[in-house]
Amino acid sequence: MQILGLFRTATFRLTLAVVFTVVAGVASNLTFFYLRFVSSEIIYLQNVLRREAFMIAQRPEQTIVQVLEGINGSKIHLTLDCVGLFDRDLSYIAGDLPSWPDGLRIEDDVQQLNYALPLRPRYNYLFLTARLPSRHVLVFAISQRRLDSLRNSLLHTMVYSLLPLIAFALCVGIYLSHRTLSRVGGLNEAIERIMEGDLSGRLPAGRSRDDLERLAGSVNRMLDRIEYLMVEIRNVGNDIAHDLRTPLSRMRVRLERALNGERNAADLHEVIEKATQDLDQCFSTITAILRIAELEDGRRKAGFATHDLRIIVADMVELYEPIAETHQLTLIDKSSRGDPLPINCDRDLLIEVMANLLDNAIKFTPAGGHIEAAAYREGNQIVLRIADTGIGIPESERKAVIGRFYRSDKSRHIPGSGLGLSLVMAILRLHGTSLEISSYREGTANPGAVFQMFFAMHQEEETDSLLSEPLPETL
Repeated sequence: MQILGLFRTATFRLTLAVVFTVVAGVASNLTFFYLRFVSSEIIYLQNVLRREAFMIAQRPEQTIVQVLEGINGSKIHLTLDCVGLFDRDLSYIAGDLPSWPDGLRIEDDVQQLNYALPLRPRYNYLFLTARLPSRHVLVFAISQRRLDSLRNSLLHTMVYSLLPLIAFALCVGIYLSHRTLSRVGGLNEAIERIMEGDLSGRLPAGRSRDDLERLAGSVNRMLDRIEYLMVEIRNVGNDIAHDLRTPLSRMRVRLERALNGERNAADLHEVIEKATQDLDQCFSTITAILRIAELEDGRRKAGFATHDLRIIVADMVELYEPIAETHQLTLIDKSSRGDPLPINCDRDLLIEVMANLLDNAIKFTPAGGHIEAAAYREGNQIVLRIADTGIGIPESERKAVIGRFYRSDKSRHIPGSGLGLSLVMAILRLHGTSLEISSYREGTANPGAVFQMFFAMHQEEETDSLLSEPLPETL
């Protein structure tokens, strides 16, 4: 079965195709050369035959007979292979053509016949007849043995040159097929282990960077992504259980106390109200998780359209400004003025991004602080920037905060599920947008946080306007 497998591989079939192409090419070239040579050789022999026949036929018949008898007696052959003189009944008179060839007609055209002279092998001959005034017939013949020799030489050349080439190519094809089968066998073994549940397994990939290596590299990257998602799923399950357990436990304890103790209507109303709040927290967590899953599915791009980011920022600042004032905070719109800032986005989802970031900024910024939102152009990109003077995010936690359910030590005392930035990242990935997190001012008690999102400018709306005004570095 393994030997049969060698001949079934695409590599071996490709080798056969290459060999067939080479053989066909060589055979075509040799055939073309042979046909061209045959054509020119026949024309040359016909001209020689006509010239010699004309020169001999011009002599007196008695001289011709003497010449032919001399040729016959001394075996002297000049340009022609044989010449014969026959009477009107086609009976032999003189020359080295002992009998009238079968199928030869008396006419002025050159005729080709297969004929064998005495004690000579059979060849193809060109014949020409000429009738003398005495009604006798001269027959001239010249052989085509040069063509036969050339044909035999070409056949021998093809056999002795192509057979070793074919044998060598087949050996190379078998070697390459065996090598390919060995590599594919290694890939199959690795795939079998992965299918049995070992997601840490990877396909063997070397450094040759051929087709199989690139394919194995792509599959390994896919497996890395699958393993990461599986770990995420396990972590999400654990995080969901952990985050839902706390409010459900509180609700159970309160209900058990209300059930076992003597409570008046006001106490029962309070217990029910707090249980409802715990349920709302559970529902908000579940809703956020479902929302992230919906966005990561990537099917919401049908709602994309061209929008002016500066208008969206202005609307959100107007909406959140009263909320910021109730928390004794200042919310400022520092977007650039001038030409529109067109981007291709889902307006509702982008509003959700800004809502999450502004909620966090208000939540984590002490009273008297500042929050700013800005949209401006930077080169060929449009930047959305949300900055605050709150507690900030340590550099070591900036990658972790965009994960699900992650909460910094500084923010654990503030209510929340830890899913806000995960939702933001899911929306930004849907838009093909990157997020950068940095500090607003280093070395202070409240370093603040800066969130910058980079959008590609929508080409259809892009104009040759000047660069927008640079954003101030201080509030």
